[in-house]
Amino acid sequence: MGKPRDTYKYNYKIGNKIVHRGITNNLERREIEHQQKWPNGHIRQVGRRTTEEAAREWEEEMGVS
Repeated sequence: MGKPRDTYKYNYKIGNKIVHRGITNNLERREIEHQQKWPNGHIRQVGRRTTEEAAREWEEEMGVS
């Protein structure tokens, strides 16, 4: 059996501007956390749920630190 696909890739946006990119296993919790810094923003999922390994590779490609 393969690795679990339990990780989301996301963009956190204010209007049409991406202010943060990242990965998480809980989009709702992460959105609430980001709204502390950017109250008018929202999360948009990127693609489907994936493995943590693949999500971390995506982060590297996107230059997320």
